[in-house]
Amino acid sequence: MACGKVSVRRPLLGDTRGATLVEFAVVAPVFIAILLFIFDTGYLIFARAILRGEVNTVARASTMETATNESRAAMDAQVTERVRLLVPHGDLQFNRAAFGNYTQAQARVEPFVDNNDSNDCDNGESFLDLNGNGQHDLDGGRTGGGGARDVVVYTVSLQYDRLFPVAGLLGLSPTVQLRAQTLLKNQPFDLQAQPTTGLCP
Repeated sequence: MACGKVSVRRPLLGDTRGATLVEFAVVAPVFIAILLFIFDTGYLIFARAILRGEVNTVARASTMETATNESRAAMDAQVTERVRLLVPHGDLQFNRAAFGNYTQAQARVEPFVDNNDSNDCDNGESFLDLNGNGQHDLDGGRTGGGGARDVVVYTVSLQYDRLFPVAGLLGLSPTVQLRAQTLLKNQPFDLQAQPTTGLCP
């Protein structure tokens, strides 16, 4: 019995073999990039929470009468140690600026009497010399932990390289910069030092 030839070729347009592999190749990079972005963002949020928590803890301890420059340096080292448990290669910078009260701490600039309405301290106008350096400053904070009853702005900056390179694809900086700041008043363990009045040239 003669058998005719049966064509085993399938129409090209109807052949779906390998379609799943192609779809995966298209979708997988996008999916992986989204996952890496989520991990990177979660890491950033966690690092910020750790930094803020440590800053708040140390700030309270540094307002006590027993706090000294040496003990505050040890507190900063403690913040560095605990933050680096999560961010091993993080670079931390510390700053303390002391003011006489909350109003001065929020304004930062040394107040002055603007007799000529120039918005500049000039022509012998008087100003409150908050940091005692003899000149009018836009930031009158005194470096360090301050004295009794002073309001201290404690700022810690953290910088680290992102864990994944996906940030560059989204136009984000490869370096993350976080900052935690708190503002607390020192204990009233003594009389507060009062600023002097200066005159602008």
